[in-house]
Amino acid sequence: MAAEGIIARLGEWSGYEMRTQRVERRGEERWCVIELAGLTATRRCCSGCGAAVGSIHDAEERRVRDLPIFETAVELVLPRYRLACLRCGPKLEQLEWLAPYARVTARLAASVARMCKVMSIQHVAAFYGLAWTTVKLIDCRHLESELDPVDLEGVRIIAMDEFAIQKGHRYATVVVDPTCKRVVWVGRGRAREDVRPFFDLLGPERCRALQAVAMDMSAAYAEEVHARCPNAEIVYDLFHVVAKYGREVIDRVRVDEANRLRSDSRARHLVKGARWLLLRNRENVTRERDQLRLSELLAANKALMTVYVLKDDLKALWGYRHAGYAKRFWQDWRRRAMSSRIEPLKTFARRLQPYLDGIFAHCRWPLGTNLIEGMNNTIKVIKRIAYGFRDDHYFFLKIRAAFPGVR
Repeated sequence: MAAEGIIARLGEWSGYEMRTQRVERRGEERWCVIELAGLTATRRCCSGCGAAVGSIHDAEERRVRDLPIFETAVELVLPRYRLACLRCGPKLEQLEWLAPYARVTARLAASVARMCKVMSIQHVAAFYGLAWTTVKLIDCRHLESELDPVDLEGVRIIAMDEFAIQKGHRYATVVVDPTCKRVVWVGRGRAREDVRPFFDLLGPERCRALQAVAMDMSAAYAEEVHARCPNAEIVYDLFHVVAKYGREVIDRVRVDEANRLRSDSRARHLVKGARWLLLRNRENVTRERDQLRLSELLAANKALMTVYVLKDDLKALWGYRHAGYAKRFWQDWRRRAMSSRIEPLKTFARRLQPYLDGIFAHCRWPLGTNLIEGMNNTIKVIKRIAYGFRDDHYFFLKIRAAFPGVR
């Protein structure tokens, strides 16, 4: 079979046939230019209503990119017909392989979208010889058709958390359905009015059906959940409470002890340089040198020993599945904290008191934002591959596409 016959058979340009093909040199690149002609005896459909139309209003020559052949760029030259539809008026012909007003074929657009899942727009554009804006528009439209509209039916439990979107303390909020590990919404900001659009999208009926919301100790999130979801229990996450303990208690006590030991330079240096060692969990201190250093530090400083041991004990609060036992444990922990004579520890215990209902709710709903914390690493990778995003809508679509959910 001649080369022209092979190309025509593989092209599958329904409604058209290949008339000629030639190879051109454009600078240092080779282009395969294929001229198509419309078939006379073919059924043409209106792109507006889909009805079959027999008369053609007019035709305009269109140049369209197709998939490369043996790394040679392919350009199609074809007449693009406008049909004289009785319902819609002059409308473009509906083609399966070419979207209305598109300058690339459907299969090239699908290939670009597949590559954009693992490569940056810049690299995909360089590979296909397309404009950066064209590649972005193709991928954005593909994601919109694949992900929108959001299906929120059956959502009964959600987890909310923030992630850094730009430098300068600029954040976005991600909402996840933890039952199927699916991102259901992403929006810029972390204030109460910033997360309000999600609950508007959820609607009053589904808001009332919401049973539990896992979050950090954000007052903005909690206030909006209380206002919009009267039947939902707030569940505070272990990770954020322990991180807050580390900042407000361990760090503060370490600095105070280092200041107290100004006269002993060796002991002061040991305490001052142990920040990350004290914030890590004991089971994560694996190097023998670090284990010995931590043991010596805790043995030599009673205040640091107290706050370090109480941190491990506080984490045990999330292991209970009966609220009565959890409350009894908390009362014992609080008694030890208040009798420690360590002011940052006593302040933390008092400040934690208003959040106890959300902590005890973990007994009924063993949830956390640890799933989102893992997702945040993937979000960072997505952002790093693209060298950052200037378009929030496109960035949030990429995040949703990375976590479509599992059964």
